[in-house]
Amino acid sequence: MASGSKRTIVVTGATRGCGRAMTERFIEAGHIVVGCGRSATLVKEMASRFDAPHRFDAVDVSDDRQVDAWAKSVIASGLVPDLLVNNAAIINRNAPLWEFTAEEFQQIVDINIVGTANVIRHFVPAMIERGQGTIVNFSSGWGRSTSPEVAPYCATKYAIEGLSQALAQELPAGMVAVALNPGVINTELLQSCWADGAANYPAPERWSRVAAPYILSIGPKENGRPLTVPM
Repeated sequence: MASGSKRTIVVTGATRGCGRAMTERFIEAGHIVVGCGRSATLVKEMASRFDAPHRFDAVDVSDDRQVDAWAKSVIASGLVPDLLVNNAAIINRNAPLWEFTAEEFQQIVDINIVGTANVIRHFVPAMIERGQGTIVNFSSGWGRSTSPEVAPYCATKYAIEGLSQALAQELPAGMVAVALNPGVINTELLQSCWADGAANYPAPERWSRVAAPYILSIGPKENGRPLTVPM
């Protein structure tokens, strides 16, 4: 489907940061957005701001049963995604790898990797049945390079790179899966790592003015390629 056509777009992590900014840009461009977030309060706020045909639900992507129920409800309402944006993610606190508890490490794996796989599992079959669609899995510069004290996050984003490339090989011709490095954005996530240094980078609203059109332009020729938002 051409980037200028009206599309149904599923965005995870749609209530904060980059997810929220992308959602606003996609809606401004005339597309239908189905979004989710973990905070019921923020979901309610988004739903009151953007009413039907847009849809926002409280979903923890790391919980397969929640994602299953959400996807079934969305698809049953006729909203099969043309574009699926797996944006939901968390980052670890700054610390050497050996200082993380098993529970801390598992949480970041569950949201960043398992959550992405859960959303793919329950939405992509309907996209395949229709024979079209694009899956954009958010990676990071730390999915292609490393820094100290963010090893768990790096591990999950390297996993997204491999997952996306393998998925791209499994999809029918004409469909697309990519890992996308959004670049460095001044979000709460970045602030938790870099504190005042995050202010040197664009805020989500400014970033989304470039990122949303770029994401909408991704097509079959990019299938499997590691992409980066060109800021």
